[in-house]
Amino acid sequence: MPLLNKIREAMTRDEGAVPAGPRLTRLRVALTAFFAIDGFLFAGWVVRIPAIKAQTGAGAGALGLALLGVSAGAVAFMMIAGRLCRRFGSPAVTVAAGAALSLSIVLPPLTHSATSLGLVLLVFGAAYGSLNVAMNSAAVALIGALRRPVMPGFHAAFSLGGMLGAGLGGLLAGSLSATVHLLLLAVIGLMVTGVAGRALCGEPLPEFPERLSAPEKSRPGGARTGRARRLVLVFGLIALCTAYGEGAMADWGALHLSQDLGAGPATAAAGYAVFALAMTVGRLSGTAFVQRFGAARALVAGGTTATAGMLLGALAPTAWAACAGFAVAGLGLANIFPIALARAGETGGPDGVAVASTVGYGGMLLGPPAIGFLAEALGLPVALTTVALLAALAAGIGYATRGAHSGRS
Repeated sequence: MPLLNKIREAMTRDEGAVPAGPRLTRLRVALTAFFAIDGFLFAGWVVRIPAIKAQTGAGAGALGLALLGVSAGAVAFMMIAGRLCRRFGSPAVTVAAGAALSLSIVLPPLTHSATSLGLVLLVFGAAYGSLNVAMNSAAVALIGALRRPVMPGFHAAFSLGGMLGAGLGGLLAGSLSATVHLLLLAVIGLMVTGVAGRALCGEPLPEFPERLSAPEKSRPGGARTGRARRLVLVFGLIALCTAYGEGAMADWGALHLSQDLGAGPATAAAGYAVFALAMTVGRLSGTAFVQRFGAARALVAGGTTATAGMLLGALAPTAWAACAGFAVAGLGLANIFPIALARAGETGGPDGVAVASTVGYGGMLLGPPAIGFLAEALGLPVALTTVALLAALAAGIGYATRGAHSGRS
């Protein structure tokens, strides 16, 4: 089968990289599965937000506070997850968090008030945040062994999983209740976690690559550490700008299409699906783009594209025009977050990933209540334009700090 052979060759042989070999290939495939199931489960929850909103009777502001539980739980556990990765290894933490995420997704449809929804979303968010830190830490270690910036490929698997999860949710929205749908997703998540977890934990993960470039090592220890910390925070700020946008699309995109533009359940679910598809396409080509143009140019181009796309998505007069804007925004946001986390991991290892993730997911912490309150005051379309503003900020930071992106991404 020529197609399968080409896929295997792409996984095991990259131009300018060390041949991966069977062990690294197995680790890469297993880790890719965790990124994919993470996106699949999260999107499955996202497309059910309108139904659960109706079930709880929450208004826009109350829903925004309830959705804050996902981000609050994620941010609260990210630093803890970084320490756990140092102690037990990122593969073990990845498997445990994957199982916890699969189990916790059944909780939201069991709630009947905004308060109870917010509480169960704390649990869901804690598992989600822990999984993201653990699997990104494992990915950074694996990238060091592969000697190629393949982080966008892992995040492409997340986006592909999100696209599939949103597409499946749209198909099932009219035939299955949210409870049955999310229970089905939990079973799928546990199955993937069991199979991929066995492969991931069965192979020793490569050691983390050197954190800093040679010139940096020649400086006094305190200066080196201080610069590394500042770089990690800068990468975290860039991640924050794009996480705000991804979170806004996840939490409010479907609601904008259905509430403001009169779209039906399938079309509303399609809005997030095309966003996820565009991110997948962008991330599949992200490694080649970064290698050719560099991380700084990738960040500036991505932020500028996302700004234009999100302005169209927020202000378009029809649902399908808004979906087109969402697609352009997804293409622009695609590689900003993986580039930021990869550089943070190279600079600070699992702790760097944890710090950048914590700062980055602060965007998701800020997004739900900010957009919710702005939506009540000014309307959801205007509130969603803040995504464009932060994408422009990410592009500006990427340009201003372009000297810090000279290394591998």
